[in-house]
Amino acid sequence: MNILVTGATGYIGKRLIPFLLNEGHTVICVVRDKLRAEKSYAEDENILVVEADFLKPETLKNIPKKIDVAYYLIHSMSNSSKDFESLEERCAINFKDYIETTDVKQVIYLSGITNEEKLSKHLRSRKNVEERLSSKQYALTIFKAGIIVGSGSSSFEIIRDLVEKLPFMIAPKWLNTKTQPLAVRDVLSFLTKAAGNKTVYNASYDVFGPEIITYKEMLLQFAQVRGLKRYILTVPVMTPKLSSYWLYFVTSTSYKLATSLVDSMGVQIIGKKSNINELLNVKPLTYKEAVELAFEKIEQNSIVSSWKDSMVSSGRLRNSLHKYVNVPKLGVLPIIKNERLLMQNKP
Repeated sequence: MNILVTGATGYIGKRLIPFLLNEGHTVICVVRDKLRAEKSYAEDENILVVEADFLKPETLKNIPKKIDVAYYLIHSMSNSSKDFESLEERCAINFKDYIETTDVKQVIYLSGITNEEKLSKHLRSRKNVEERLSSKQYALTIFKAGIIVGSGSSSFEIIRDLVEKLPFMIAPKWLNTKTQPLAVRDVLSFLTKAAGNKTVYNASYDVFGPEIITYKEMLLQFAQVRGLKRYILTVPVMTPKLSSYWLYFVTSTSYKLATSLVDSMGVQIIGKKSNINELLNVKPLTYKEAVELAFEKIEQNSIVSSWKDSMVSSGRLRNSLHKYVNVPKLGVLPIIKNERLLMQNKP
């Protein structure tokens, strides 16, 4: 099948492409800047890289019309714009308007679990995008996930920073919020197996791990995997702003993303049960298994994507500078000698 992947340079999109290629599909990667696409894509005859921006409808004409399935993976969790809700809505509307002119039969959207009445701004935006993508001209399949756990994911790296840097934590009360984390490997399995599968046409499914745990338990289980003893005291007096600063100063996250995460982490994320695991033959990993798998990937130096991959495309680096950002092919490490040690060892 000819499969369109939007958000192809993002955390999920970048990992999904090899899965689709492995299934024998031809993949059309939509990126805002071709310079940011993997160089290996140019050498693969089953990959077509297309430059387009869903905020600029006039650029969408570059996308081929012959498409069987399209993945909508455009999110702006780390976008610095305060008006991200309207931006996400515009992207969804422009995507739908164009994709309806193609041969597409199915659109697959990865959203967030939105079962609570009180939703964070980002989850509320995800729900709005679901509605905008609905169409009579193609089948819409929606997968709603909570916390995604994998090497390079924002939740994994933030928890790693907290656990490895702080033996004792005085933490905000939202650490007691319940959630159902899902391994990124399982997310990719759901997405891949849904392509062209008519049993999941025009349906929405919550996808989640097999256990309900709190963020505090996630931190402690992460510490167990790392062989570390950690102590956590939750206090009710830490405001959302202080919580955001706490994440910003201790972890590698940006303040904007920290604010978004704190906003979301105060909302309980418990999925609705369905038969989707049996339908697509997916057996989700536990949280601890997902963390162990992530460290296996890290040890093998096989991290396909990181949550930071979207930072350049979100406007933090001017497009005109992209071509100058390269890893040097040749380089040396200076040898720094300790003069005192040399004097001691001198005969």
